[in-house]
This record gives sequence, structure tokens and C-alpha cells, in this order.
Amino acid sequence: MRPYFFLITVLVCLFYINPAKGQSKVIHFSGAKATKSHYKVLYILNNGEDKRISATLRNINNALDDPRLKGKLEVELVVFGDGVVLFKKDGKYREVLMTLRNKGVLLAQCENTLRERNIGKDELYDFIHFVPSGNGEVIIRQQQGWSVIHP
Repeated sequence: MRPYFFLITVLVCLFYINPAKGQSKVIHFSGAKATKSHYKVLYILNNGEDKRISATLRNINNALDDPRLKGKLEVELVVFGDGVVLFKKDGKYREVLMTLRNKGVLLAQCENTLRERNIGKDELYDFIHFVPSGNGEVIIRQQQGWSVIHP
């Protein structure tokens, strides 16, 4: 009886062992396909650290340079809180902001931040746009179907 028990056990185990199918198959993945004609993205910056500012600006440029999104991307950068340093005339970001602006990026500053910090609009670059509140802009854009990215 023992030899039969052993043989039945081996056969049952072999029956239930299902080798992983497709392990040797190479999967080619090139990312999502941009099937829509238009995409909208809102980037949020509420941090004044150079590292965070640089990362946000790099993220925007990377999206604009993505071949799948070329000519299909509408971008807005909304700045509030400590991020206001990005738009200040005495800062170091004028050239990169001009480049983004020339690529069609809308650069928007929260007016609440300016009021709370006693910063005049004349202290910011003259090509900056203004929104009543940064949070309100995020809420509205998100409800309008914009992707929201907060690097």
C-alpha cells in the first residue's frame, strides 16, 4: 500500500504544480500611449527650497519634452506659500521661467500669499499671472479634469 500512496502523492503534486507560463517571454513596454489630442496638467509649488524648485521645473520640462505629449500638453504652474521665491525679481530663476513661458506654460501666483507676506506684485516678474488662492486653483483645475502633480 505504501508504494501506491507514494505514487499517488507524486502524481497529485505533479498535477497541481503549474510552471509559470511565459517566464522566458520578453515583455516590451514603452509606457502609456498618448491617445488623446490634448492633456492638461497643473504643477504645484509651495516650497521655497532650491532643491524642490529645481525638481519642479525639471519635471515640467521633462513632461514638455516627452515625445508622446509633444504639441498636446497644456501646463500651468501654480505657486503659493514659500514657493513665492520662484517668482521674485531678486531671485535666480528668470531665464528658466522665461523659457517655460515661451513654451506656453502658464505661471500663476497665489494672491493670498502676497497679501499674507506683504509682497507687492511689482516685486515679481511682470510675466506672472495671479489667482485669488493657490488652493482654489488646485480644486478648480482638478474638478476640470486636469492632472495635478506636486513634486
